[in-house]
Amino acid sequence: MVAAGGSVDVDVTTALPAQTAATAEDKIPVEISSSREKTCLSPSSSSSSSFPEFKPSYRFWCIIIGLGITNLLGALENIVVSTAAPCGLPAFIWAVVQCIWKTVNHYFYCRHLYTWEWDMRWCQQRKHVDCRSGGAGNGEWRDYYGDWFVAYFFQFTKADIAVANVQIDIIVSDLVPLRQRGNYMAVILAIYGIGVSLGPFIGGAIVYSTTWRWVFYLNLPIGGTSLIVLYLFLQVNYNKDVGFVQKLQRIDVVGNGILMAGAVAILYALSISNPWSSWHKLVPLILGFLSFFIFAVYEASGIPSEPVIPTRLFTNRTSIIVSINTFLNSALLFWVMFFLPVYFQAVALYSPRRTGVALLPYSLVGIPGAAISAMALSRWGKFRPLHFAGFALFAISLGLLSLQREDTSTAEWAIYQCIFALGAGMVLNTLLPAFQAPASEADQAAATATWYFIRTFGYVWGVAIPAAIFNSRVAVLRWRISDEGLRQQLESGSAYQLAAAQFIEHYPIDVQGEIRTVYREALKRVWQIAVVFAGIACVLVLLEKEIPLRTVLETDYGLKESPKDSREEKDVERNQD
Repeated sequence: MVAAGGSVDVDVTTALPAQTAATAEDKIPVEISSSREKTCLSPSSSSSSSFPEFKPSYRFWCIIIGLGITNLLGALENIVVSTAAPCGLPAFIWAVVQCIWKTVNHYFYCRHLYTWEWDMRWCQQRKHVDCRSGGAGNGEWRDYYGDWFVAYFFQFTKADIAVANVQIDIIVSDLVPLRQRGNYMAVILAIYGIGVSLGPFIGGAIVYSTTWRWVFYLNLPIGGTSLIVLYLFLQVNYNKDVGFVQKLQRIDVVGNGILMAGAVAILYALSISNPWSSWHKLVPLILGFLSFFIFAVYEASGIPSEPVIPTRLFTNRTSIIVSINTFLNSALLFWVMFFLPVYFQAVALYSPRRTGVALLPYSLVGIPGAAISAMALSRWGKFRPLHFAGFALFAISLGLLSLQREDTSTAEWAIYQCIFALGAGMVLNTLLPAFQAPASEADQAAATATWYFIRTFGYVWGVAIPAAIFNSRVAVLRWRISDEGLRQQLESGSAYQLAAAQFIEHYPIDVQGEIRTVYREALKRVWQIAVVFAGIACVLVLLEKEIPLRTVLETDYGLKESPKDSREEKDVERNQD
């Protein structure tokens, strides 16, 4: 099928064997399975005449609502926990939420679960979707298995909810043509926005009206509803002829092992407090990047039948640029998410609760912006203008954040956040379609999982890089503080953990002014370097090629036709005759 507007800049090395039968069983991807191992097909590799026009049915809308409820679960989980944590959760869970290295560790789980998720989705032929409600047990297991076990189980559960995001995009990719996906992702985002808006109020109600365990019990009714809806309506085609053992053999265990080993080494280097010149930090860092190089060579060697990250997805300029910008976008998102609260608490001296309110523009403006940009992409089919505008707003807002001082007005910091959130929303759900556009429909799930892998890898560095910049800058500026004991504390790399108004206000007024100045100047450097990253992304967007987005769905994993749908289709054909 040739998308409207012209050809696609994709290198095609092997053509898909022609399919001679037109029955539903023959469309199940026995031949596509073998071809996936060899090539990335052009979107124009098959005729659109053999695929029906996409028409959303009642069952399809039930699936979209079910996926939205699943996304709502993740929104409530994140927002409610962050709101309730300072005043209601036990210290062991709050420590997991606060510490940088544990945050990085959490995104390590997410990053590798995405790749395993793609493997398992392929093994199951997209037959089922998992609904995440395991976090409901966190509140009870603490009494039996100890604080630290539950703390890490809490981390893993958060990663599990994050994996639901890649499932949602894979399912939408299997059900909706690329050009129209933005319209339905906007519906899912609208439901997500409800969770973001209600999260702070629900968290506050839990803290003041009931036990903290209800933070996790919320998973049960929401996750259960999503499970029932998707179980009833999400019935898709899959290959019944391939055994489960054969499917498991397709998983790239060696590639996953190399990748995980490299990630563990890098994350260990980032988690320890040694200086960057120390061999304790340099050795694991070098070994980690060396493992990544070995991983890339292994994946390109052709040894794995189903690579974790297929190299055929990176055979054109646009895919490579979108991959880099996805990394930069996710890094900048967490750059701001983790260091804007430092400004409010350590420079403006806001309480944790007031800081949560001050961050609302960041959350509330981004979701509508993402929904509007997704619909604009579906309407006009152009992603380059959205990408450029989004990253330009990134650069402007980050530059404005570097101007913030102790006396910055509420209107100023709210406008700065709105500009950043609008830019973030414009690229949030338009990068994935740009990455999927050059790939064939047979590679949509692999492209989606790979894109999420890159995005979550950016999250890791979006915490680690600014933390290193911030702590290093504080170490240089700490001599401006007259209190010797505090200078020693800041020297050990604990500036981020000490960025709290309650801690700073324990000191005399003159020392408070010195501390706030040091934190302000350190944050200024953090924002200035972030502007450079946003500027690089803007320049790279100019090199993207505007690839036409497909308007017809060419997939073998679509919804199963119900008897009612079959009868209606036959009636239509009979009337046409």
